[in-house]
Amino acid sequence: MRKRLIARAPALLVLACLATPAAAQQDNEALKKDLTAVIALQGQPCGEVVSATVLKQNDYAATCKDGNKYHVFENDKGRVVVEKQK
Repeated sequence: MRKRLIARAPALLVLACLATPAAAQQDNEALKKDLTAVIALQGQPCGEVVSATVLKQNDYAATCKDGNKYHVFENDKGRVVVEKQK
């Protein structure tokens, strides 16, 4: 039984490594959609977020399909702020 478990360990490790990027990709796609919605609700031009970077908790850098870049974050009062970057 123990030999079988040791023999399967590399296969389990490979599966874990393959599953993690897929889950991270799904989270990133959801983040891009959320940021697209937030930017649109703030009345800023974007169209679609194509790149999103987490700077820290509730603090993001977003790049839109049209080339606009935004800093999206939560301020001290708990409100979402969208600042256009140059």
